[in-house]
Amino acid sequence: MKKSFISRRAFKTLALNLVVWVFALAWMLPFIGLVAVSIQPYREVVVKGWVRVPDLSSLTLNNYIEALRNPLYDLATGYRNSVIVAFLSSLIPVVAAALTAYAFANLDFRLKALLFATILFIMMVPQQLTVVPLFLLYRNLGLYDTFQGIILLHSAWGIAWVTFFLRNYLRFIPRSLVEAARVDGASEITIFYKIILPLSIPALIASFIMQFTWVWNDLFYALVFLASRDKQVITQKVVMLKGEFHIDWGLLTAGSIISMSTPLILYVVFNKYFMRGVAAWGVKR
Repeated sequence: MKKSFISRRAFKTLALNLVVWVFALAWMLPFIGLVAVSIQPYREVVVKGWVRVPDLSSLTLNNYIEALRNPLYDLATGYRNSVIVAFLSSLIPVVAAALTAYAFANLDFRLKALLFATILFIMMVPQQLTVVPLFLLYRNLGLYDTFQGIILLHSAWGIAWVTFFLRNYLRFIPRSLVEAARVDGASEITIFYKIILPLSIPALIASFIMQFTWVWNDLFYALVFLASRDKQVITQKVVMLKGEFHIDWGLLTAGSIISMSTPLILYVVFNKYFMRGVAAWGVKR
């Protein structure tokens, strides 16, 4: 009886693993095709297609070299600009939101509920509604087509949702730690930097990665507020890889992989902290 139960359990585990692997391979198939097309010459892809075992002798990295070094596409400049914009547009809201979230989670003050409701309202406003007034404002202030303007724009939107995210995470930290520190005479700044901040590292990393990914993948605001070729980000440059009358699929897929590589690398490197931050954020208190 026991042996039969173990056999059924082993069979269910094997079947579940098989199903998971099938779904994983199905989900990975488009990405595998993307990589396969990016390392093959244009003629090979057009004539023979990509759903096949590629000829190893024809594999090349010329599409990546062409995308990065050809001044017509200038993907390297777009990559550099994206790093600058995405990094600063993630660092600023995370730092500002950490302080704001601490106040909402551990301090009592007037209009606290109203202010937090305002943050939730800002999160729900469609960003497309703000484009016209922001465009006119930026043009009058001289912020149009500048890194400062696009960084301020992404940071302003990021502060709202990062505050909401971190506030929920900070409520997971026992309030008794804060109260004990206050009894010992610690100031709020000391409590924040010495107690709360070290315990919030997973949430800070998780929010930074999510904000970085959102800013990195943004195309809408970039098209509206960045016009000069030397200031365009990588999402704008990838669009240029698609010709008007001719599409080099190898070049386009290579540029797409270069574009998606940085957020993917960040997620892989900080996966442990990311999962801890998101999991703890979801704990109900």
